[in-house]
Amino acid sequence: MANFAKKLLNKKLRKNRVRAKVSGTAERPRLSVTITNLHVSAQIIDDVKQTTLVAATTVGTKEKGTKAEKAAYVGAEIAKKAKKAKINAVVFDRNGRQYAGRLAALADAARKEGLEF
Repeated sequence: MANFAKKLLNKKLRKNRVRAKVSGTAERPRLSVTITNLHVSAQIIDDVKQTTLVAATTVGTKEKGTKAEKAAYVGAEIAKKAKKAKINAVVFDRNGRQYAGRLAALADAARKEGLEF
């Protein structure tokens, strides 16, 4: 159990290190991504007003495929919703995760739909 506790502590430290440098404003809100074993969620947040502007998730959808395909689906959905809300540019918050695999698939799909970060 000590190894698991150390892993959680390291993840928390990485997350705090990223969040110390990344903050969302009204002009350029923060795109925060959460990836679990089953689902992928993303939300665009204005940290000044402390409100969620747009959100997308695989929870409650019938989206099938690999986890990377689910992440790409969420990336495309969040970008479409952001366009409707007139949000063109965001700051990417990877929540302490390494930029690879599912996270990269989400980011690439969002960029293809026209979201800048």
